[in-house]
Amino acid sequence: MTKASEENGESVFLRAEWRCIVMLNYEIDAGLLQPFVPAGTSLDLWQGRALVSVVGFRFLRTRVAGIPVPLHGSFDEVNLRFYVRRDLPDGEVRRGVVFVRELVARPAIALVARWWYNEPYRVVRMRSVAPAAHSDAPGRLIYEARVAGGWHGVAATAVGTAAVPAAGSAAAFIANHYWGYTRQRDGGTVEYAVHQPAWRTWNAAEPRLGAGLRELYGVPFNRALAATPVSAFIADGSAVTVSRPRRLAGRDAGDSAAGAVERPRRAAPT
Repeated sequence: MTKASEENGESVFLRAEWRCIVMLNYEIDAGLLQPFVPAGTSLDLWQGRALVSVVGFRFLRTRVAGIPVPLHGSFDEVNLRFYVRRDLPDGEVRRGVVFVRELVARPAIALVARWWYNEPYRVVRMRSVAPAAHSDAPGRLIYEARVAGGWHGVAATAVGTAAVPAAGSAAAFIANHYWGYTRQRDGGTVEYAVHQPAWRTWNAAEPRLGAGLRELYGVPFNRALAATPVSAFIADGSAVTVSRPRRLAGRDAGDSAAGAVERPRRAAPT
């Protein structure tokens, strides 16, 4: 069994590189997000505002449980996500991400993510304009999915010089969420850790979001996504490890068995 970083010895489920990451960020009414917040967490706000992000990026050198999956090592993903926090009794704050919908073209990746995490993956045709590997000059990045009868996606152009974003900036808030939280079919929540270094980011010019994606995400997100992004940037990315899911314990997380760890019994429908 492979292990995560020496910090905590967690069991690693996935190893990969996430590269050439486009992030378009939109303000949304916090009340509209509340029904999507997993038990045991609360909305994480930036300067008092709730944000959702449409993200496109490349998966490279992907290994599941330490094993490369044939034809699934490199692929694109586009997802919609928002931000939550989990406040522990000892004062630790775990800042995390909740995914609303994740689009990939690789069915095995979607199947595994649904089975183990109950993540809302959907398999669609994908295409992209992005470097095949890490690049210090990524230029115009485009990630598109075949939805709503056409090709619709997310795009932006990297400008300026890449740097680790300053503390308190929108880019730092968006990039520095190192946990994932997913609601389960019985109302419980699983938590998993994402280990990565701090990413460098570029400013993003000419951000674009396809109308078909807004339609796909539907109510209550499409109105927020039709507005101008409050921020947009491109991150270089890095190697990452994702831990196996751990079910939150306690009544607030919808789990009556303290410390329970289990695989979701059934994947959520797409």
